[in-house]
Order: sequence, then C-alpha cells, then structure tokens
Amino acid sequence: MSATDVVHVMLTVLFAASAVYALRQAVLRRSPGWRDRGDQLLHTVMASAMAVMPWHGLGEVPARGQVVFFAAAAVWFPLTAVLGRRGPVSVGLVRSSPYAVGMLAMAWMPVRHGSVADMRTADLVTGALTLCLLAYALRSLTRDMPRLLGTSADAGISADIGGACDRFWHGSTAMGTAIVLLMHH
Repeated sequence: MSATDVVHVMLTVLFAASAVYALRQAVLRRSPGWRDRGDQLLHTVMASAMAVMPWHGLGEVPARGQVVFFAAAAVWFPLTAVLGRRGPVSVGLVRSSPYAVGMLAMAWMPVRHGSVADMRTADLVTGALTLCLLAYALRSLTRDMPRLLGTSADAGISADIGGACDRFWHGSTAMGTAIVLLMHH
C-alpha cells in the first residue's frame, strides 16, 4: 500500500465517520425545527460524497449536477440563517459561513478540474477556499483546548460535550475538505 493509498484510507474513514455522525444528529437530535435537520442532512451528503472522492475522483458524478447541488447547499446556510431569525442576522451569517464555504468548495472542485481557462484565477479561488477551511478547522479543533488543559483562558467555552463533539466533527471535516481540495490540485 502506497503513502497515497494510506492518505486515501484516512480521508475515507474520516468522512464516512463524519457522515454517520451527521446522519445520527439529523435523526436523533431533538432540534427545534426543519433547519437543523436540513443542515445535518446536507452535511451527511457532503461527507458521503467526500468519503468516496479520494478513490473515484470527481468523474463519477456528473459535474453539472454536483455543481448545482452543492452551490444550492452553499446558499442554504446563509439563507436559513437570515430567515431563521434566531438572534442578530450578522451572527447567523457568521456562524453559517464555514458551512457555506465547505459547500462552495464541493461545488468548486469539478469546475476547477473541468475546463477553467484562467488557471491563475482558479488557483486564487482554490487558495481562498482552502485558507477559509483551514482557519475554520483550526478554530473548531482548538476551541476547547484551554478547558482540556485546565486553564480558564476562554470564558466562552461551552462545557457541554455535544458542542465539543460538533466542533470536532465540523472541524475535522473542514480540514479533510481542505486536504482533498489541494490533493486534486
């Protein structure tokens, strides 16, 4: 087994576990409405697609369908944040933006590997998406570190295990998406 195959296996396990977690959240979580279930189902679809992507690439699914679906999913998150009215709109948009960026990355991958005429622009878009995903991943994965280390550096850290699990899975998925985005670059 080559080093590339090992990376593919690790990414597949990560995304498959993330898909199972998101589906579990969609089915079992007692959420207040349709928006949370829709969010989790979109995360499930994205993680499932990402689980097979290292092995089959982007050619197995028609590119136009993938672009349309994930572009619509990217619009879903900010749109439902605005329409949901659970507090200030700006807070909802900021909270939903990492998910929208992840979906945009999914929509961008087949475009990037299709017939993009201007490779410089394609590289800039890929770089911007990757940096956003990495920033979100690092924030999600390190947010609970002060609490885990026993320090009280951040009073805003949630003590609930559910929030930490959500941050772990979302951060791990963002990190994996950034890796796949660059892997096929």
